[in-house]
Amino acid sequence: MNSKTRAYLKSLAHPIKPTVMVGKGGVDSRIYASLDESLASHELVKVKFQAQKDQVRPLSEDLATNTSSQLVSIIGFIATFYRPSDEHLIVIPKELLK
Repeated sequence: MNSKTRAYLKSLAHPIKPTVMVGKGGVDSRIYASLDESLASHELVKVKFQAQKDQVRPLSEDLATNTSSQLVSIIGFIATFYRPSDEHLIVIPKELLK
């Protein structure tokens, strides 16, 4: 993902509220399933880390890898993920994909 596409997705994600929460239980199969389900229906999803705040970057990269998604950004304790679905709910302009 190039920087223009990332910036576009970040602008779309700005008004979105986090739909997946990572608590003191950490990242487990339930978190993977919840993120996978959210990505399938919304394509762009925010995950809030309420615990393990010193591990946000490695846990986010792990979540992206295990859900076949792309990590768009990490701001504070909130990570944003993107994965296109079959319905293509989010259309990225072609000039941004270059």
